[in-house]
Amino acid sequence: MAFETIDDLQRKELYVDNLSSEELKDNYIKAICAGLLKVISKMGISTIQSYRSAQIFEALGINNSVIDKYFTGTPSRIEGIGLDIIAKESLERHHIAYDKLRNPIDSLKLGGEYAYRRNEESHMFNPYTITKLQQSTRNNSYNTFKEFSDAINNQSKELCTIRGLLDFKNVSSIPIDMVEPASVIVKRFTTGAMSFGSLSKEAHENLAIAMNRMGAKSNTGEGGEDENRFKDETRSAVKQVASGRFGVTTNYLVNADEIQVKMAQGAKPGEGGRLPGSKVDEIIGKVRHATPGIDLISPPPHHDIYSIEDLEQLIHDLKNVNPEARISVKLVSEVGVGTVASGVAKAKADVILISGYDGGTGAAPYTSIKHTGVPWELGLSEAHQVLLLNNLRGRVRIQTDGQMRTGRDVVVAALLGAEEFGFATTPLVVSGCVMMRKCHSNTCPMGIATQNPELRKKFKGKPEDLIRYFFFVAEEVRELMAKLGFKTIDEMIGRVDLLQVNEDMKNYKCRDIDLSSILYRPNLPQRIAGRKIMEQEHNIDKALDHKLIAYAMESLENRGHVEEEFEIKNTNRTVGTMLSGEIAKIYGEEGLEEDTIVYKFTGSSGQSFAAFGMKGLTMILTGDCNDYVGKGLSGAKIIVKPYENSSIDASKNIIVGNTVLYGATSGQMYINGLAGERFAVRNSGATAVVEGVGDHGCEYMTGGIVLILGEIGKNFAAGMSGAIAYIYTSDDLNEGAINKGLVDIDDIQESDLNTIKKLINNHIQYTNSPKANFILENWNVEKNNFHKIIPSVYKKILEHGEKQDDNEDITCVI
Repeated sequence: MAFETIDDLQRKELYVDNLSSEELKDNYIKAICAGLLKVISKMGISTIQSYRSAQIFEALGINNSVIDKYFTGTPSRIEGIGLDIIAKESLERHHIAYDKLRNPIDSLKLGGEYAYRRNEESHMFNPYTITKLQQSTRNNSYNTFKEFSDAINNQSKELCTIRGLLDFKNVSSIPIDMVEPASVIVKRFTTGAMSFGSLSKEAHENLAIAMNRMGAKSNTGEGGEDENRFKDETRSAVKQVASGRFGVTTNYLVNADEIQVKMAQGAKPGEGGRLPGSKVDEIIGKVRHATPGIDLISPPPHHDIYSIEDLEQLIHDLKNVNPEARISVKLVSEVGVGTVASGVAKAKADVILISGYDGGTGAAPYTSIKHTGVPWELGLSEAHQVLLLNNLRGRVRIQTDGQMRTGRDVVVAALLGAEEFGFATTPLVVSGCVMMRKCHSNTCPMGIATQNPELRKKFKGKPEDLIRYFFFVAEEVRELMAKLGFKTIDEMIGRVDLLQVNEDMKNYKCRDIDLSSILYRPNLPQRIAGRKIMEQEHNIDKALDHKLIAYAMESLENRGHVEEEFEIKNTNRTVGTMLSGEIAKIYGEEGLEEDTIVYKFTGSSGQSFAAFGMKGLTMILTGDCNDYVGKGLSGAKIIVKPYENSSIDASKNIIVGNTVLYGATSGQMYINGLAGERFAVRNSGATAVVEGVGDHGCEYMTGGIVLILGEIGKNFAAGMSGAIAYIYTSDDLNEGAINKGLVDIDDIQESDLNTIKKLINNHIQYTNSPKANFILENWNVEKNNFHKIIPSVYKKILEHGEKQDDNEDITCVI
């Protein structure tokens, strides 16, 4: 039918370009394939064969009679419409389109799915509600805020949200004076994870100032934070660690009250992120350790998390670098999230965030705004119930977000099991956002979602307005708490028995909705905690780092030189990380002088050796390492070499595991042997020498230099938008292993050879590598066996810089 349509359009001469039928059909096939590949990558499925019968979808609002017949096995938790209504609405749409009595000049409805259109699709934020909200906060008028919240809550009841289908039961009320004050309630509020980069400096700092003044928490998002903000009221209490690890340094982590691991985003689960190069200016490039003007891409997954055990390791790493911080894990609302939440609780997270599909649309492409994710009500209720049934609820706090707007939203969330509540879009509206839907284009007219200096001058937001908004929400929460008979939020958590289906709903489309799964309350003994009552046991009190810190006191207190030797076992995980955290707390991003602390280890290290290693720390290991060596490296020097009396050929044997140097921002690494898969993924500033890598090496790199004295695996340099990789081969380069989507294989210049020779000299000095010695001894011949891999856009930026300064050195740029 598609091909027939193409032929018909061509016959009618409706195409602008004069293309043949075959060319038009080829273009159609290419477009379909591009869309198909995007969907497949979003779902995390690599082959069509695996896609078949994968049952990866969840139905929302469809009756099980339809599901059983046409979508067998697909989850549909709240039932909904049947074939009769589907047919009725299809015929109505057909009638509108083909009604012979319709005036020819009448146009079809615009729909208004993405942006508000008068008399079209209903939007919670429309000119009326936006105006009322902004007037209420600017004029400090609670009455005007109530007009806003009434409008929002009434729209919610008009089938816009699941919570709109719920109502509160009539119970004995209490005087509002008995309810805890708003100043206590607002401390449970957080802002959503909106990065500096997606938001302007002014908007991002405005949120932080307001939350800090209330004792609440703002969230950095995944773009890092300028270290100048760490010590004043513009500091964000929650520091996010996302798959791209942008701006994640040791100094960043030790300046957090809470560290949030972003597993996915509610608005676009399964997808990574992308900050357009037009938004990456000098300041954002510095904070994110990236080159200005280059697109910054976050991978869809965390490449150090492929199981709950991997997540537990990351939580352990983060707890070591900052023992005082809460560790939060952000999950998206979807079927099965309860099982995942149980695993996260067992992995020793302190907070679990259930993020709904409503939020984050400013960061999501149009293809993800609709038909992706599910409401937070479904995920929150499932997570709370499953944690209760597994007696894990008492270990973790549950937070939820996804278009929280009013006190009623907060109360419903608390009754469904949440202890903390996130707001994102609404605070931006308070700050001046008028929902232009231009967040991704760098043209926000209100100076909020832009880096354009002229547009940023238009930002009019004030922290006082945000503070008023949050206190208005808290006051509305208090009113509802008094009505329901609760003195504190803690008493209200999980009291789903006080919610009921709104019986006044007469709309034909909601008659078969079944909310029993959301309103289910497990009948459990009183000893099973319904909210967080205990702290997680992170088992860091016996870490080897306590000994390392004790030996390093001269360095920590007086910058004195320390050198010690230790035995290490594979049960010693995350060695050097706690010490690095102490260095960062005292000396900040600057750290210590190179080689101030030199620790030599012998044996087999556990995971995350020298993770988040700080400048001034040199870690030398004779033996071998597990996965995640040098994760988040922040200036330290790491040397790994085999035993001196070893008979194996180091250049042909793996000496370090997978995901080495992931998210590194600075520092050095010298590996006398092979590394596993995913070497230097998202490296943004470290220099490394290794004698061969597995698959997916140097993915998504934005900075630094990697010298590989050996073979590479497949998919090398995929998504690499910055940095340089040099590959040495005694035979021809395996070009088929290189993903050339963003990179070129470039000619080696004299400046490149100088850089390579310097790195090889360092490698020999630190590891006495036989292979490096051979290359240097035969330099005049072997120098011809090096190949340079560089992103094409990055190359142009470097060339432009060299034209401005002929003396500029590539290594200085990096």
